[in-house]
Amino acid sequence: MDNGQLIKEMNNLNQLVLDMGDRVENTIHVTFSTLMKGDIDNADKIIKDDYLIDRQALKISEECLKLLALYQPVASDLRFITTALSIVTDLERIGDLAVDVANRIKELGNGSNIEPIDDLAKIVVIVERMMRQSLSSYVRRDASQSKEVITLKMEAIKLLDIVNEEILAFAKQNTNNIKNSISFALLGYHVERIACHVTNIAEDVVYMVDAELIKYQNKN
Repeated sequence: MDNGQLIKEMNNLNQLVLDMGDRVENTIHVTFSTLMKGDIDNADKIIKDDYLIDRQALKISEECLKLLALYQPVASDLRFITTALSIVTDLERIGDLAVDVANRIKELGNGSNIEPIDDLAKIVVIVERMMRQSLSSYVRRDASQSKEVITLKMEAIKLLDIVNEEILAFAKQNTNNIKNSISFALLGYHVERIACHVTNIAEDVVYMVDAELIKYQNKN
């Protein structure tokens, strides 16, 4: 098969990644909105629809492996395909974490009206921004924009430390409401993991564009 066919199939792969990115970005937006509202019915829908993300992940992974086997690409083509394979793994994991958040929402029910929710709301705004920016950097092939996501992650982690302190204080003062404290602690963990996977995507874009491997240089 000629190089023109590879380019055609890579363009198709690119569109598949963009479509999955759009779906996951929307899922995160809906999940965080549901968290702030404590909407149990919507939480059930998030859980139910996760299979759509899984199905996209499988299709893209199979396409990547097919291109690697058929064309044995090198240089920028190889970086693009391996980056797509890595990004889809992080997108799928973000979808799984959205389900985890939805399950915590169901556990909390109407009991989500405790103090840590205010600072958690600030964190999810940052993480949503990270998500938009990482996907935008992929679309634009903009490594500098990707690197800004790492800075945003540090901001989110600092706020998360505050939330964890608030949760601990709440648990000490409300020993009869430990279940909610645990659910909130898990929420904070899930949101942090989402931020980490979004950062992975941004770091993958840097590798794809500049052949600069920074994925293991920013682990704090």
